Amino acid sequence: MANKFLGLVFAALLAAPAIAADVALNPDHPDRYVVVKGDTLWDISERFLRDPWLWPEVWYVNPQIENPHLIYPGDIITLVYIDGKPQLRVQRGPQTVKLSPQIREERIDRPIPTIPIDAIKQFLTQPLVVEAGEMERAPYVVQSADEHLVTGAGDRIYVRSVTDATQARYTVYHPGDALIDPDTREVLGYQAIYLGDATVQKYGDPATLYLERTTREVAIGDRLKPVSQDEIHASFLPHPPADDVQGRIIAVHDGVTQVGRYQIIVLNLGTREGMETGHVLRISKAGEEIFDSVTPTPKDTVKLPNEDAGLVMVFRTFDKVSYGLVMEATRPIHVLDHVATP
Repeated sequence: MANKFLGLVFAALLAAPAIAADVALNPDHPDRYVVVKGDTLWDISERFLRDPWLWPEVWYVNPQIENPHLIYPGDIITLVYIDGKPQLRVQRGPQTVKLSPQIREERIDRPIPTIPIDAIKQFLTQPLVVEAGEMERAPYVVQSADEHLVTGAGDRIYVRSVTDATQARYTVYHPGDALIDPDTREVLGYQAIYLGDATVQKYGDPATLYLERTTREVAIGDRLKPVSQDEIHASFLPHPPADDVQGRIIAVHDGVTQVGRYQIIVLNLGTREGMETGHVLRISKAGEEIFDSVTPTPKDTVKLPNEDAGLVMVFRTFDKVSYGLVMEATRPIHVLDHVATP
């Protein structure tokens, strides 16, 4: 069975072959490509198409292939033309099988993901965005159990307000900054910065928890939330929003000043604006406002036009914000840059 992080859904393509009328090919496209481990569907599509996120428009789902919606290492992707229009097809490559006592065969390799799952894996199961006051009501770290100057994986922590004796696993967060819309000044939520995972060793006030893994130091005042039991699948079908969407980048993961490919950004667009996982948006670098040194009018300014900077694909949505992975970056990307329907 496909790993939950590697599922690939072609729900829109089940009925019939989809042949694009206006999908441009990559000038250096191959006619044939053999899928290898480590590929993503986006990377493969980039070999054939000028705009890789448009691959569903030229993808042919072969009903004679078992699991035609999944692409495996060893599969062969070929470019053909139907009535003069491009179409991508898959030929199932050699299968790796395993034998069980019941003489049952199944694939033991995994389908390739749409995008680099390792880049977003932790963000698929963590809250990321919380409402006002939610963190203040959560259990909190009151002390390191072993008085370490730096507390991390393998250490114990004392936590207050752990009241549910049936809940044994928690995730640790650091309360982050407010996410504010740069245009309306509306508070869209508050970031919850993931720090690690912990299990209860002893209940009480305070309770004693063991830090199983951490991504950064855990400090006094950091908050805990029960581990979610929801199963989140990373199944993405890249597609543009149905409407003309305009938004801004309002935050960048880890606070880097310049964003490149496969980095995570936060958008001031959420489900209330119609955002869905898989939505692809074009990023535009915001044009600077400069003084016109030529005009005789003192302090005359002019705003330079926005410039294309790349593409982002939304992988998780909340009510008022969305998280996206930068899939292409043709120039440095910054907070307050614009995003729009491509």
